[in-house]
Amino acid sequence: MSPSHRIGVLPGDGTGPEVVREGLKVLEAVRGGFDADLVPFDLGGERYLRTGEVLPDEDLARLKELDSIFLGAIGHPEVRPGILERDLLLRIRFALDQYVNLRPVIRYPGVKTLIPSHTEDDVNFVVVRENSEGLYGGAGGFHRKGTPHEVAVQESINTRHGVERIVRYAFALAARPDRRRKVTLVHKTNVLTYAGDLYQRVVDEVAEEYPDVETDYVHVDAACIFFLAEPSRFDVIVTDNMFGDIITDLGAMIQGGMGLAAGGNINPDGVSMFEPIGGSAPRHTGKGTINPLAAIGAMQMLLENLGENEAAGRVDAGIRFACSKVHSMRAGEMGYSTSEVGDLVVEGLG
Repeated sequence: MSPSHRIGVLPGDGTGPEVVREGLKVLEAVRGGFDADLVPFDLGGERYLRTGEVLPDEDLARLKELDSIFLGAIGHPEVRPGILERDLLLRIRFALDQYVNLRPVIRYPGVKTLIPSHTEDDVNFVVVRENSEGLYGGAGGFHRKGTPHEVAVQESINTRHGVERIVRYAFALAARPDRRRKVTLVHKTNVLTYAGDLYQRVVDEVAEEYPDVETDYVHVDAACIFFLAEPSRFDVIVTDNMFGDIITDLGAMIQGGMGLAAGGNINPDGVSMFEPIGGSAPRHTGKGTINPLAAIGAMQMLLENLGENEAAGRVDAGIRFACSKVHSMRAGEMGYSTSEVGDLVVEGLG
């Protein structure tokens, strides 16, 4: 009997529905050995503008019953920044305890990047970002708000439990046969002497359990330089919530742009969510110019997470085939429409 997976589908805002459509097209093309029960959700800016609801409790309860979640994009020009991000995206991540944000940074053959000297071997690493604590935990507040003496406090919360589980995830990933057995902590330990000290101590302790995995440390500002000058230095990066959020956008640029940047919000023992990280790109909505490869890459990650490795491998082959045909990863410069890029992936599935 073929396995069946219940996959929640959140097309979201802007170009989200367009790239989700292509991701589901690819899913349909590779699901010969398993069944996929797609569960649609109406969540995002349009729902909020229509009803005032962001993520009702009943929808959150339904999300918890799924095997995985496929998200298009969140972000609506008519919704004030912070509402959808905190009350939808962060609420899902926190409520489902998706404490790992996983971002592969891969330079596919044939893809033009801002640094032509990089090879495919140079740019092949993954960022493991702590996804449930740090500055995004929401701790802080205002004092004398709206006055000339206003004070705004935003606190970074880092627990031993949260740091240890993300570090352990990074080491286990680095020890896999498809990785190069190296973990690099990226932080700012010379300034953030409390949070950074906790991260470094935990890395040192967990490293003793993985004698075959090399460890390294790089300040976050230096890491940005190495992304450009020596990306081959990195295999598995582990970092905190905010630093990971920032450096993964730079990682996208050295792999060819946001059109290729796929990510996962992972609970290793629960429900995980996969998405393109480039956002809703509202100015491209409905034009057929947005690159769907990041969403298709997110579908590949979703399949891997479900244990459908053969199907995920076929999607990887399809992405590589499409990259060999598409001259630019930038929206509007691809030479192909959104749906045509999806068709190229299907053609290259093998």
